[in-house]
Amino acid sequence: MSKLRLGIIGVGNIGSGHVGNILAGMSPEVEITAAADRRDSRREWFKSVLPDVPVFNEGEDLIASGLCEAVMICVPHYQHPTLAISAMKHGLHTLVEKPAGVYTLQVREMNEEADRHPELTFAMMFNQRTNCVYRKLKEMIDSGELGRLKRMSWLITDWYRTQMYYDSGAWRATWAGEGGGVLLNQCPHQLDLLQWLCGLPVRVQAFCHEGKWHDIEVEDDVTAYLEFENGATGVFVTTTGDAPGTNRLEITGTRGKVVCEHDKLIFQRLSADEREWCASCPEGFKKPDWETIEVETDGENPQHPGVINAFAAHILRGEPLVADGREGIRGLMLSNAMHLSSWLGHAVDIPFDEDQFKDLLFERCKTSRRKQDADITFSTEGTY
Repeated sequence: MSKLRLGIIGVGNIGSGHVGNILAGMSPEVEITAAADRRDSRREWFKSVLPDVPVFNEGEDLIASGLCEAVMICVPHYQHPTLAISAMKHGLHTLVEKPAGVYTLQVREMNEEADRHPELTFAMMFNQRTNCVYRKLKEMIDSGELGRLKRMSWLITDWYRTQMYYDSGAWRATWAGEGGGVLLNQCPHQLDLLQWLCGLPVRVQAFCHEGKWHDIEVEDDVTAYLEFENGATGVFVTTTGDAPGTNRLEITGTRGKVVCEHDKLIFQRLSADEREWCASCPEGFKKPDWETIEVETDGENPQHPGVINAFAAHILRGEPLVADGREGIRGLMLSNAMHLSSWLGHAVDIPFDEDQFKDLLFERCKTSRRKQDADITFSTEGTY
């Protein structure tokens, strides 16, 4: 069997999880041929599990080593575009962990570099797109089964994090080191799914509370109101401070309402299009009839290995990716718009002034906290 020679840049929390999955045989077409990490402790850990595989201090050294055909980038967010651009310039296929970057201008540079290398595969680690529930929901929306989108709401408050989580790394939860909080670290998956399912909103009004539940300088509690091009509206609520928390996505269309919660899709399907019923029903209070069904899915949810396997299959045989890397800018555009709206104190349109966002972000970086690195690594298993 032909195998993809993969280098992993960053073997901390999520990177070590990828290493473990590959070593467990979950990606049979992938072979780890190099790794890199700036922390001594993580390099020593990697040597303990793959003693014969070279490990570098810097991702740039791995990229230039010639040991890999492809790289997976699992480092702090600001470095994602920088390392991806370097990898592509060296002729390497590139898989980037979420988010695509911190601000859209740097991600545009990454996408432009990808466009200069059509022979290379560029992918984004949007593992939630592999979830059978979201895949089926997208199928229902795209087929018109829900009718025209009217309203969506996502209450995603089960991203609980302790103070120790934020204290575990010097870069975490700082403007200079991470570039944001729950919107940039935990919620890129939901923001990507939101735009993948419903389309990108055209206007956002957000309230981002910084350090509300933790001793951090970035947002850990967000409520946002969204407007879509067709007039539909939405609400997005998230935090890392609620326990036990909720993950409930509700989408209402003119043909009914679907609720995604507890790994199930419950569809209340109307007997008639609500807009047509509203205009023609002779009674003042009567709703159209509906039936409630649990929507069947294929049951498959391969998560991270599914994205890695699709990445390898695309390189080896031209099979479809889970998410092209260029798509990463869309969810980031939404999180940048939420930050910008909160900072300015009013609604912002999408597209927004990307230079203004960058300037305001970098102003915050100037006074960003400098923390001591605790050199702690957590297992991410079961947290996504």
